[in-house]
Amino acid sequence: MTILKEKLLNKTAILGVIGLGYVGLPLAVEKAKAGYKTIGFDIQESKVNLINAGKNYIGDVINEDLEEIVNSGLLVATTDFSQVATADCICICVPTPLDKHQQPDISYVKTSAKNMVPYLHKDMLIVLESTTYPGTTEEILRPILETSGLKCGEDFFLAFSPERVDPGNLKYKTKNTPKVVGGVTSQCTDVAVNLYESILEAPIHRVSSPAIAEMEKILENTYRNINIGLVNELAILCHKMGVNFWEVIEAAKSKPYGFEAFYPGPGLGGHCIPLDPYYLSWKAREYGFHTSMIEASMMVNDRMPEYCAERASKILNRFKKSMKGARILFLGVAYKQDIDDYRESPAIRVIEKVEKEGANVLYYDPYIPEYVEEGVRKKGEEALTIELIESVDLVIVTVAHSNVDYELVQKHAKIIFDTKNIMQHIKDRNNIELL
Repeated sequence: MTILKEKLLNKTAILGVIGLGYVGLPLAVEKAKAGYKTIGFDIQESKVNLINAGKNYIGDVINEDLEEIVNSGLLVATTDFSQVATADCICICVPTPLDKHQQPDISYVKTSAKNMVPYLHKDMLIVLESTTYPGTTEEILRPILETSGLKCGEDFFLAFSPERVDPGNLKYKTKNTPKVVGGVTSQCTDVAVNLYESILEAPIHRVSSPAIAEMEKILENTYRNINIGLVNELAILCHKMGVNFWEVIEAAKSKPYGFEAFYPGPGLGGHCIPLDPYYLSWKAREYGFHTSMIEASMMVNDRMPEYCAERASKILNRFKKSMKGARILFLGVAYKQDIDDYRESPAIRVIEKVEKEGANVLYYDPYIPEYVEEGVRKKGEEALTIELIESVDLVIVTVAHSNVDYELVQKHAKIIFDTKNIMQHIKDRNNIELL
């Protein structure tokens, strides 16, 4: 038994998490709740100060849990990377966005690794959780860490374990979502599995290498991207044919095997599904391989905000109203229902499209009172009132929030463009048009 395995077993290991966002903070909380002294690292001092004050800013973290573990001393946040020297296990949960050329930007991963190098020590475990292209752990992360003079698999352990956070999911959270783990060596995998088994209540699935685990994560989200691209394309076709595609999906769902329901919408949002396929397409070019199916689905999904804006214009035209000067109320700017996250939100892309055509846009989102996009701050409506609904020419439902009074909207709106079919149970449908 290694020294680290023994420390994990008797809960004397000190655990660390780099990046305290939607992935990192819930993971740090679970580590601390499992009884480990946990250190959270982040370059944003505002986040660090909030955590150390026991104040939560992530929807999937329970406020009382955070307050309790901070007050008990089990969780401490810091901007000081020298504290890495005191940790036995570090999980890297930093952003991996795309740059302006739609290529992976792994600068946050590189910077985190370089900041750790002076403080690495023997018998230490490093796990990368940030979504990235296959090869990152062994081709990028390992060489940086080995500049410390320590050898991976001999002096320290290195693995990849993809995050599977689904913000707003009421059933699956960090603690009960199965984990995939792939280490550089079998012993690296063993130690990483020991870590997650000690903090999670979910099965741990071992794979033979970090590249397998990295590719697995890309497969998860590319699978969803392609299937959503399929239903978005069919939704456009069915509209032309005068066929209710939402009813088509419900009928297909009656088959007990061989079909999983995906739904159309104004586009893809969040940090995973819209971005991950680009990682794979970029890496595939290194091998002279063209990911035609993936790229086709991305083209369909990327065009959906523009398509929704076009449909909105045609709806207004039927009411002898041009897009220019029209008052349009958007219901929801989050990237998915019942969360306060608007990263890559398709609703915001639709707003941008109709504003370019001269529309006057208002929005109501119970989770996002204001948002900042490209340096511009936009403020939402404080309440969804009858006066507000009656004052606009068109209501566009872009997010299926469950705490919106859609019956009130239907009763008082001139016309509604429901891109999420959230109003399916409303009987009076004279003023509702579906995507």
